[in-house]
Amino acid sequence: MKFLKQALALAALCLAVGGPAYGQLVKGSNYELLEQPQPTESGKKIEVIEFFWYACPHCNHMQPSLAAWLKRKPADVEFRRIPAVLQDSWLQLARTYYTLEAMGLVDKLHHAVFAAIHEQHAFDPRYLQRDPKPLFDWMASKGVDRQKFVDTYNSFAVTSRTNRATDLTRNYDVPYTPVLVVDGRYRISPSMKGNSNPNGNTDYDRFFQNLDQLIAQVRNRPRAAGK
Repeated sequence: MKFLKQALALAALCLAVGGPAYGQLVKGSNYELLEQPQPTESGKKIEVIEFFWYACPHCNHMQPSLAAWLKRKPADVEFRRIPAVLQDSWLQLARTYYTLEAMGLVDKLHHAVFAAIHEQHAFDPRYLQRDPKPLFDWMASKGVDRQKFVDTYNSFAVTSRTNRATDLTRNYDVPYTPVLVVDGRYRISPSMKGNSNPNGNTDYDRFFQNLDQLIAQVRNRPRAAGK
């Protein structure tokens, strides 16, 4: 009996220090439920979508931790990115992402675009709506065929995908960036109170641990339920 009491006391201490135990994520603190669940495109895999904006400093700060998580993400998880469009001034950077995707340059230049904006200040996102030429010049400086980039950037396909991103941002009720959506149902962000450290500061290690826990909850939920 004494041993049992000691074990229970130790478990309580672990909960107090380490936060919620497995299966104890709190709705409204660690994640939110979408009012209208969205269809997934990942088949039998668990879909995780990142809604981001290249000019968002929080998205930029999250990238190293996200890259580390992607290297170890579970095999049954399908990850994809959607550039959020919360206002018209975000359209150019959403178009930029889909241009890179169409040209097969995401792996090479996705993180470089973040660095160009937040570290090198190579072009100012606020003025791209009026004049995208600084963006085109920067792409050329990275060895990208400038005219091909311009043509792709202005293409019907990229315009269609950008418009679709606007619709998806609204359909997923994305309020800010960065936001990740799991299984078309659960919205989770490092800015949420339950994903921050005890001082209220952003804690990406804690956030991605909670993301893993949310994925595990989805994995253990009957797939037919709520779909």
